[in-house]
Amino acid sequence: MNYIVRAFVLSLGLFLLLGCAAKQYEKHETCLIVFKTAKLKYADLGYIHHNKDEVKVDLFMAGQPVRSIEVGKSICFEEGCMSRSDFNKAYLHASYPDDLLLNVLLGYPLFEKAAITEFLDGFEQEFQGPEYDISYKVHGTHIYFKDRKNKILIKISKIKG
Repeated sequence: MNYIVRAFVLSLGLFLLLGCAAKQYEKHETCLIVFKTAKLKYADLGYIHHNKDEVKVDLFMAGQPVRSIEVGKSICFEEGCMSRSDFNKAYLHASYPDDLLLNVLLGYPLFEKAAITEFLDGFEQEFQGPEYDISYKVHGTHIYFKDRKNKILIKISKIKG
């Protein structure tokens, strides 16, 4: 009986230790990052750590960490986690698809590659609808997302090091 209790405690401890381990990201990039929304304003150096479907953005101001945002199945930051759609409603725009922020941070096409014009070093997309007017450009080490209707700007310039 004592053996079963010890095995259970050991199994539980390993599960908690491994389950709470820090995520391992494949790429780490230093970037100049600009976020301008009604609730989020930031322009300075940052670090983007990512896999193909998860991103962690560490934002710094004057060399000091100010915010960390993790984007995966949900979006987490200091205040807690929320669904992607709730994040869009609170910080971006409710009409955006749930994967918009992840795709912008990774430089992936939006809206399933609709209205895409491809170039040797990237692509551009333009979207106009009743709730948004989006210009999205990915060229080389630069990502540019602007929604003129909702006054949202996200710019990322990767710094080669």
